[in-house]
Amino acid sequence: MTEPIDLLIIGGGVGGVAAAITATRLGLRVVMTEESGRLGGQLTSQAVPPDEHAWIEQPTTSPSYAEFRRRVRDYYRRNYPVTAEAAAEQVFNPGRGIVSRLCHEPRVADAVIDEMLAPWLATGRLRILRDHEPVAVEVVGDRIEAVVVRGSTGEEIVLTAPIVVDATELGDLLELARVEHVIGAEGADDTGELHAPAVADPMDQQAVSWCFAIEHREGEDHVGDRPARYEHWRTHVDVFWPGPQLSWTDIEPIGLHERTRPLFQEIDTPEVPFDLWRYRRVLAAANFTGGISDVTLVNWPQIDYWEAPLLGVDAAAADRARAASRELSESFLYWMQTEAPRHDGGTGYPGLRLRGDVTGTADGYADRVYIREARRAVTEFRVLEQHVGVQARGAGVGSAVFDDSVGLGHYRIDLHPSTAGRTYVDIESYPFQIPLGALLPVRVDNLLPAAKNIGSTHITNGCYRLHPVEWSIGEAVAALAAVALAERVPPRAVRAQPRLLDDLRRVLTGRLGITLRWPEEVRTHHWKPRERTRHIVPSR
Repeated sequence: MTEPIDLLIIGGGVGGVAAAITATRLGLRVVMTEESGRLGGQLTSQAVPPDEHAWIEQPTTSPSYAEFRRRVRDYYRRNYPVTAEAAAEQVFNPGRGIVSRLCHEPRVADAVIDEMLAPWLATGRLRILRDHEPVAVEVVGDRIEAVVVRGSTGEEIVLTAPIVVDATELGDLLELARVEHVIGAEGADDTGELHAPAVADPMDQQAVSWCFAIEHREGEDHVGDRPARYEHWRTHVDVFWPGPQLSWTDIEPIGLHERTRPLFQEIDTPEVPFDLWRYRRVLAAANFTGGISDVTLVNWPQIDYWEAPLLGVDAAAADRARAASRELSESFLYWMQTEAPRHDGGTGYPGLRLRGDVTGTADGYADRVYIREARRAVTEFRVLEQHVGVQARGAGVGSAVFDDSVGLGHYRIDLHPSTAGRTYVDIESYPFQIPLGALLPVRVDNLLPAAKNIGSTHITNGCYRLHPVEWSIGEAVAALAAVALAERVPPRAVRAQPRLLDDLRRVLTGRLGITLRWPEEVRTHHWKPRERTRHIVPSR
């Protein structure tokens, strides 16, 4: 490519999309690449409905993320036969899912993201290279000079820009450019975190999940072929799990006690406040007319794959792990169709039918495996459990206040079972800030992480990895790049010089309308047991 680029974004997930939208709005010329054919990452190709915090409908939410959410709701109101009652709801939830106030189909997120990017594509300020993955990085000294991406047909393109953003799902540029980074779990001997293992374990990585969309057509038979290793998943029991994963019985993440949740239940109870069907439902028939049926997305503990990691192994081993994750999901669907105990006393739900139109794939399975943990850059500042954890900081203390805050976020510290044989780590956190120092690699001057690859730890990644937080990280990185380019300084200089840091704050708060500090009553808030019964905060 010969035209000049101000910002090169490698990876079109949630952070990459937010960075592209923000950078173009700030006048930068941007090229964004994405290894798949779809933008949006968790929201689209990985088929994970948004997981959000209790204040997501408040003015403290990033205006551009709020715009995305508004456009999703408007898309349904414009294009679907929404009932008058549902259309009138200010907080319209298409799926009425438990996990979020906005459970929607991946295909709608696809359409909305394309709509938000369309004006910048039309002006030529943004160019998107889909189906292009990074394969090499040219580094001179402490700067990235070029990134080589390879298209699906094998052609390679050399891309150059003064600032490069790594918004890949696994932090690919960190490895390709040999940027200092960590994988797996840090040790408590290093971080001092209450819930870290005693010593570091690079192979201690969170489970991945291959999600899929289904509807239920009672009386029909949609049973497919029995997966080759079905018997393995049907009988294998891990030491920290109560039985085979092909079961309605799993582990409650917070208290670590055994629980059983059926696919459907007629009456909710305090012990089982919701069934699995409603957990991540993205289409609720009650919201629509015209014969639209319920559709749910399966991202449940039963499909968490923790047998082998994706990082720290060769490409063939990572591919085998992805294939095994996919097979676990296929086996769980087959089990639900053929052997699962029914709510009415029978066995199997053969009417469960995959919905490829919802996931935007041929078969109903997500286009990509859902990734919870990436390579993490070694940065100028590292977010620890001691900065955000309720137990680590004390009741009522609130999260740490960062002078270099560039955004806000909140979620529980939620770690799924790991490839090292550890069970859930699911603990309370305070509403927190995103510190600029966690976005600045310690050495390389012009590479900025914009996804799950920021300077968090294995523990704090558990609350910084959610959709709205990754979005805020992406837009903060874009604003940082705009200030650095305007001042002709490396991004780290913006944090180091008070005048430039003030300039960045003015861009974030003035031009972009982003809130950088929680109200005190929110920053110091944590959920009481009685509050959890009112507002379910499920694990993802």
